Amino acid sequence: MHILFIADPLASFKIYKDTTFAMMREAQRRGHTLSSCEPKDIMWQRGGVVTAFVRDITLTGDKDVWYSAKQQHPDERPQALKDFDAVVMRKDPPFDSEFFYATHLLEQAEREGAKVFNKPRALRDHPEKLAILEFPQFIGPTLVTRDAADIKRFHAEHQDIILKPLDGMGGAGIFRVKADGLNLGGIIETLNKDGAETVMVQKFLPAISEGDKRILVIAGKPVPFSLARIPQGNEVRGNLAVGGIGVAQPLSERDDEIANALGPILASRGLLLVGLDVIGDSLTEINVTSPTCFQEIFDQTDCDVAALFITALEQAARSSSIPVRSP
Repeated sequence: MHILFIADPLASFKIYKDTTFAMMREAQRRGHTLSSCEPKDIMWQRGGVVTAFVRDITLTGDKDVWYSAKQQHPDERPQALKDFDAVVMRKDPPFDSEFFYATHLLEQAEREGAKVFNKPRALRDHPEKLAILEFPQFIGPTLVTRDAADIKRFHAEHQDIILKPLDGMGGAGIFRVKADGLNLGGIIETLNKDGAETVMVQKFLPAISEGDKRILVIAGKPVPFSLARIPQGNEVRGNLAVGGIGVAQPLSERDDEIANALGPILASRGLLLVGLDVIGDSLTEINVTSPTCFQEIFDQTDCDVAALFITALEQAARSSSIPVRSP
């Protein structure tokens, strides 16, 4: 297969932990051809089809100069997206206007025959913080609002709360406010910008001390190990980007329950790869843009998540829908 990865600039990859790199490495190992581009390289003009300026790359096996590209400049080779066997959308958040526009271009490419994973409409329909609203049976006390008074009432009821922006990633912009309410007003003003932006507020879950678990779901079925991202020191956030320590562990009975309930539903909507975030027994986020943790799980367990993903991608690219993996 010829696979196009739409991602952040290749020069920004930290290949020792980058999940997109792990996907590329496994795809090349199987003999597939790799190309890459950024969302800004995609274009459409009336009378034509959705096209991207791509770079055809080969992984070198060198940790410093880890790829070679046939094209030295990004505008040397335009190619229609429909001509690839699979297009893998791996642009990191934030889910901003440009990401939104990219999904529309990718959806047009689908109409022209491209096979895009995750499906562009599904990316739009499942914002990572808000997607949990569909599954209230699995989440803890949660509020979504712009209104400062609503947040203060929620704090008065639950005493210990977490506030976070809807477009953040890697733990950015997350605040904890305890029972004393210290600086709650200032935090609300910072996050909701005087009522201009919507905020998510959740009851603080003490189980965060045991880790914010990332459960990967591929083609509707969970990977058997999660990565528990455990906060360090006085930090309330377990995200690896802010210093959390990742510990791979088998799925708990509750983890398995959540993943098997959501997996087939999300796969049926065109989400080949999903990252569920679970604290204790509660689902906190559904990550669909560029779920990570492939390499950390493999390094600690020898569970080859990249191999599971590429197998699912091969099957999905041959099909008009996502075949659900066997357990």
